[in-house]
This record gives sequence, structure tokens and C-alpha cells, in this order.
Amino acid sequence: MKNAEAVVAKLSEAAIRRYGMIEAHDRILIGASGGKDSTSLAYDLSVKRRWWPLPFDIAALHIATDVGDSQDIAPLSALFADWGIPFESVFVPVRERIKEGHTMNCYWCSTQRRTELIRFAMERGFNKIALGHHLDDIVETLLMNMLHKGEFSTMPPVVRYRKYPLAVVRPLALLEERQILAFAAEKGFSSITCTCGFDGASRRREVRAKLAALTGGSSEQKRNLFAAMSNVNVEYLA
Repeated sequence: MKNAEAVVAKLSEAAIRRYGMIEAHDRILIGASGGKDSTSLAYDLSVKRRWWPLPFDIAALHIATDVGDSQDIAPLSALFADWGIPFESVFVPVRERIKEGHTMNCYWCSTQRRTELIRFAMERGFNKIALGHHLDDIVETLLMNMLHKGEFSTMPPVVRYRKYPLAVVRPLALLEERQILAFAAEKGFSSITCTCGFDGASRRREVRAKLAALTGGSSEQKRNLFAAMSNVNVEYLA
């Protein structure tokens, strides 16, 4: 096992065990965007499935949309087949679903994708959805919600829906983006992520730059921000 792969394997295992992400006989649906994060997640889970002490099944779903350039998912499908992961793709007309008077944006698109993941999981009997969000995503979302919503919230490593018999798990929650980038480069994963113009205009890039300025790129400081979410001193909050 090469160095970057070992880092991903170790930190994802730590997250899975810390937050109890995998239970016996789980049926886990991976949200496969085609980017480095979800592809790295799929590979890691395919390896863990061979030796993890609790048996679990995995499959993957790619959501294609009418936003941005169409992408060739054949290489992604072939890659997942090599890893023994059943793979399907469904098309979602995101633009057609926009209500009158509203405009296209990243939040709307992501909401529609998530809705289809939930619907597919429910119909096929999956009890968990695995997403490729990493530590940087989680901390950026925390900062974005604080700055733009006045709310202390983010994307937790595990979310159990109240309306559905489903949970969302994020096994890459303890990994920084740089570690996943190194792993993807080591493995030669190519990316087929969103190419729409809305992505570059989103608030996330703005917040990402602010986070980099705030922490100076320090891994320790980013991990401290992550840890602070589980170490809230309510006596010193308004």
C-alpha cells in the first residue's frame, strides 16, 4: 500500500469507527459524482469491504443533469466494475424543475441530486448513503453558515433522517482535501465533476479563500475548528 492510500485508509477507518458509520448488514449507496472525493471514497469502501469485521454491501449511483456539459461516465462505470461495485446512472432535469420566478443556483442543483439519491436508496432498500465530503468541506460549511446564515451548523459526519429510514455517512470526514488530492494523483483518478458556470460563482469559493487566510493553511488550526463543533461550551454562548 502506497503512502497516500495508507493515509486515506487510516483516517477513513478512524472516522468510521469513531462515528459508528458502518453496522452489520448495512446496504450503503455511494453518491458517485465522478470527482476525486467520491471516487476515492468508493475505492476505499471497496477495499474495506473485504476485511471489515461487520459485513456490508455497497453500490453507487451517478446523477446526470441538464446543467453544464454532458460527461462521459463510461470510464467511471468501468472503474467501479473493476472494484466490484454495482453502478447505475440516472438523469435528473434540474433546470426543468426550477419554479417560476426562481433562478438556477448550486443549492438548487445539489438539493435535486440529494432528492434523487434518497429516492433511489429508498426504492432499492439501502439504509445508508455515503458521500465524499471531507474535513475541508465540513469546516468551510461551518464558516459559510456562520457568515451568511448566522447559524452554527455544518455537514455532520453522520446524519440520521427523521422522515426516512436512512442515514447519511461521510467516511472522509477526518481527511483534508490535500490528502485526497494526493491519493487521487497516486491512483490516477480522472475527474468528471460538474462543469457548469454556477460552481465558480458560488459562495463556497469565497469562504474557502477566507478559511485559508484565517488558518494560514494550517492543518492543526483546521482540525481545531472541526474539533470545536464537538466541544461547545454553552455557558459562554449567548
